[in-house]
Amino acid sequence: MFSEKPFYSQVFGRFGDFGKIIFLSLIIPCTNDITVMRERIERFGGFKNVRVWRDLGSRRQQKSKAFRCGNCEMVQLIEKSKRTAKSIGTAKGVRIAKAKVEPTCSDAHGESKVARARASKLPGTFSSKPLEGSFVHYCQLVVPEIKSPEVLSRSVRRLLSEEIEFMGRGDFFAPDASSSIFEDGMLLPDLGDTMNRTKTPDLPPHLARLCEAKLLTAEEEHVVFSRMNYLKFRANQLRQELSLDSPDCWTVRRIEALLKAADWYRDRMVKSNMRLVISIVKKFVNVQNSFDDLLSDGIVALLRAVDKFDVGLGFRFSTYATQVVRRNSYRRVMDKQKERQRVTLSVHEPGIDISDEHRSPSMSEERWQELRGRLSTMLDRLDRREKLIIRARFSLGGHRRIQTLQRLADKLGVSKERVRQLEKRALDKLRDMAELSSLPESDV
Repeated sequence: MFSEKPFYSQVFGRFGDFGKIIFLSLIIPCTNDITVMRERIERFGGFKNVRVWRDLGSRRQQKSKAFRCGNCEMVQLIEKSKRTAKSIGTAKGVRIAKAKVEPTCSDAHGESKVARARASKLPGTFSSKPLEGSFVHYCQLVVPEIKSPEVLSRSVRRLLSEEIEFMGRGDFFAPDASSSIFEDGMLLPDLGDTMNRTKTPDLPPHLARLCEAKLLTAEEEHVVFSRMNYLKFRANQLRQELSLDSPDCWTVRRIEALLKAADWYRDRMVKSNMRLVISIVKKFVNVQNSFDDLLSDGIVALLRAVDKFDVGLGFRFSTYATQVVRRNSYRRVMDKQKERQRVTLSVHEPGIDISDEHRSPSMSEERWQELRGRLSTMLDRLDRREKLIIRARFSLGGHRRIQTLQRLADKLGVSKERVRQLEKRALDKLRDMAELSSLPESDV
């Protein structure tokens, strides 16, 4: 059996403690268990400074928590302590690095003492301390500090000019509203909750990617809508404190961070209901309305539905969203149909002047004059309203454009259905008069 002891003894004897550190750095990342790491170190050479790697393992766990909570300062300090311990290679080096990290050691929510001391000097946003700490870290992460006075003034003017729409509730004004709505004390949920994906093999790949988010339950919908509207509610309250005369950078950053967090919850709701939009719009697809156009309008309608939905009524969001998306798709199909009809009528619209030299008449001038005179005679036998309707509907006489039934109804002071009845009656009279009076045949 090949013995590993001589090989590691040679390595450790040649390179000393530095060689041990380099070699063990290749072994230890394979496990997160401190006990297993310690056994491996004692097995391969009996490294006396086991405490070095045990402390580095705990730093690795702190780094993971700090990175997940958005504490960038904590991540940098942990990395610095790691490099210091590796460069010195002794427990003394770890104690030196540990002394630099200990004052800012993060708690369960990744909030450092330095950050808490710095945040305590700023105006608070939430009554819940864990939520306030999470929000401060999120604000520092996603909204950079505004140093230019001109940029700050433009941001204040933009926020004052845009209204923040939300569905308010009475419990938003309660002192402990933030604690009851954000029970976990986190501004955004853990990323592991949003990584759940569902497979949809019955859809094309580009549509399957849109439907990867899982459908939320009724309780999850209530939490998402409550948090989204509460964040907008707080942003609107802070917006009322803004002033162009004395703009406050921290207030602007807090409003921007609140709106970004609210958009995150809105996007989560939209992604979880994409299957609903696809199932509705595909029923309206035809030659004039493509699936991609209907899907785009359906997503816009879904965004409006998320902003307008009142979760306090007790209904599921899918019930409300179905009606909104269906009405929007039907309205688009009808608008496209009316537009097509207008284009068709405009193509056949008379009144275009064409010179005689470019026109090839299909009948002689005498024949044309005779037909025009006979038509004028028959129109004179109609009553005043029927004569007006026929001339307007067929662009005869001084009417250069075809008039709609609604426009004629407004002009005559009757309903649109009554105008249609009068038009039908006038056409029947003209048809009867044309059958009774036979025109003599003439050469064309």
